[in-house]
Amino acid sequence: MCRFGREPFVVVLKREMPALTKEQPMTRYLLSVHTVVDEQMQGFMRKVGELEQEMKSADALVYSGRLHGPETATVVSVTGGETLTTDGPFAEAKEHLGGFYIINAADLDEAISWAQKTSVCVGRPIEVRPFFEMPGA
Repeated sequence: MCRFGREPFVVVLKREMPALTKEQPMTRYLLSVHTVVDEQMQGFMRKVGELEQEMKSADALVYSGRLHGPETATVVSVTGGETLTTDGPFAEAKEHLGGFYIINAADLDEAISWAQKTSVCVGRPIEVRPFFEMPGA
């Protein structure tokens, strides 16, 4: 069950993921939840919990997490060997990355299906991106 409020939530699955075979190639996708902090967030947390249970039951959910607000961000950059840190988000924007899911999906269509369900829960667009798999990894 996720928590809402000032504390972040993280869901970590303790069970092992099923072994993949060449007949069952799975790709990991990132479902990015971009949001604006507002009172609507509390209303969708129950729906998000139900969706996460569905993802777990389908062995699709690898990891999910909600981030603190962008005002807690620290940006780190190194130029000429000198490290500079600044407070706040990298980019000033109304919307920010509020949370994410890492899922296993057979293909983009399956990942989009999970993104559709996620979008219904949170009432926001969901960005779907495959992870780049390193050769031999």
